[in-house]
Amino acid sequence: MSLDARLDELEQRLADIEAEWSKPEVAGDPALSRKLGREQARIGPIVENYRALKGARAALDSARHELQAESDPELKELARELIAENEAEEERLNEELRLQLLPRDPNDDRDVIMEIRGGTGGEEAAIFAADLFRMYVRYAERHRWKAETLSASESGVKGLREVIFEISGDGAWSRLKYEGGVHRVQRVPETESSGRIHTSTATVAVLPKADEVDVQIDEARDLRIDVKRASGPGGQSVNTTDSALRLTHLPTGLVVEIQDEKSQHKNTAKALAELRARLLEMEQRKAQEEEAEARRSMVGSGERSEKIRTYNYPQDRITDHRIGLDVHDLPGVLDGELDKLIDALVTTDQAERLASLEAAAGSAS
Repeated sequence: MSLDARLDELEQRLADIEAEWSKPEVAGDPALSRKLGREQARIGPIVENYRALKGARAALDSARHELQAESDPELKELARELIAENEAEEERLNEELRLQLLPRDPNDDRDVIMEIRGGTGGEEAAIFAADLFRMYVRYAERHRWKAETLSASESGVKGLREVIFEISGDGAWSRLKYEGGVHRVQRVPETESSGRIHTSTATVAVLPKADEVDVQIDEARDLRIDVKRASGPGGQSVNTTDSALRLTHLPTGLVVEIQDEKSQHKNTAKALAELRARLLEMEQRKAQEEEAEARRSMVGSGERSEKIRTYNYPQDRITDHRIGLDVHDLPGVLDGELDKLIDALVTTDQAERLASLEAAAGSAS
């Protein structure tokens, strides 16, 4: 199918969506309304660029006709300028549309479950894990997403041995999927009296949140649920009910532990949400590995063993090792200003996927 034919289809689909909003069955179905809204938000910018492209082409044809028909030197020069301007606009819009029409990640509209764990570095690693947690929560707030803690294990006064949390909102996975891997920090710990710089790490895992329809779990047959009293640091009681939950998925051996809510029912719901995300990731990872020609890019691969980024405090510098990008303003990034990094990762990912598609098209021809 040609580019224009695909764009004509999307333009018609956008018109169909706009017509569907007036139907009573859509107004009375919040889930359908959200689905149509997301599709409209995705298709709208593409159609807008396509209409601009058709406008540039029409202007280009008109200017070329004027160049041939006119005898006045000044009008001919004006026509040449219009041709140059519209040729540049046509090229720009064609390139933008090629990127917009790249195959979408099927998880891009999903919410995410993130897991952060302190790595090497003892208490300093736990403090760094807490810093990363705050960074992602602030990033979510900047995008008007919702962040909810599922489980947290504190270490000392400021640290987190482990934290599992959900971020929900339009585009959450499409942006945060690049954050999985090993994050490294270089700084002088607050407890270091000699002023020596220490290097510590924390691991970040990013999972697409699964819906119940994506991953079916037979709770009676597939799950073992162990309930115990929740306890905080030092063994002190968190509450007076048996609310800490350990959920084991028997077919795979996956284990999820939740100790956040006083309600066992809420903990069970949170544990099931995390388990579904883990099972979905497992299924998708297996499917990718079974594809012999699957694209394995360092950008967004999510391998947890990767050292993806270094936060260097003495030099006020963040380095993303996957794309060789250095960004200064470390306080701003840790306060949630991550878009300068994520935008660069998205651009690199798009360029690599476009190159891969063009190479495949060249081989086929």
